[in-house]
Amino acid sequence: QVQLVESGGGLVQAGGSLRLSCAASGSFFSLNAMGWYRQAPGKERELVATIDRGRNTNYADSVKGRFSISRDFDKNTVYLQINSLKPEDTAVYYCNAKTLRASGYQYEDDSWGRGTHVTVSS
Repeated sequence: QVQLVESGGGLVQAGGSLRLSCAASGSFFSLNAMGWYRQAPGKERELVATIDRGRNTNYADSVKGRFSISRDFDKNTVYLQINSLKPEDTAVYYCNAKTLRASGYQYEDDSWGRGTHVTVSS
């Protein structure tokens, strides 16, 4: 079982910055791709950014150039640096991780954190 704990959310003015963190713990053989998703009030959860074990990244068009995802393999942690925040970035941000239970396992487990709130005031 994998636990993901997010931190770093808060209330910030438009144009400000935040750094979100998500630490993975528990039992797994390999921590593969990690990512951030968000869900605004009344909307569906959407992809924000992902990063794989090769540090290849993928971003939603709406955040390109403002958000930056990174990871620390030693700490099993993924970060999301958020700059130039806009009111439309207001959402609950969820961490996601894909893990393998053991060597040779074919299928990945998909785990989610409980989310951290980001509120951007205009």
